[in-house]
Amino acid sequence: MAKEKPVIKRKLKGEVISDKMEKTVVVRVDRFKLHPTYQKRFKVSKKYQAHDPKNQFKIGDSVEIIESRPLSQAKRWRVIYK
Repeated sequence: MAKEKPVIKRKLKGEVISDKMEKTVVVRVDRFKLHPTYQKRFKVSKKYQAHDPKNQFKIGDSVEIIESRPLSQAKRWRVIYK
């Protein structure tokens, strides 16, 4: 019997910037990068579409999202409810 590898799913924290879609929110995740030459930190942000089945989160809410199977053409993340 072969052992299965444990599935490691990524978790990200961000802010909801759009809730106009049905059961979907757009989450902006900010992170800091270091410039290779000048060694200065600067902010980089990326937007993810996340599944929100309860339509609970509104613009400005801070949420945590987790990687999941493809739910639609653009959605590969789910919102974690606490």
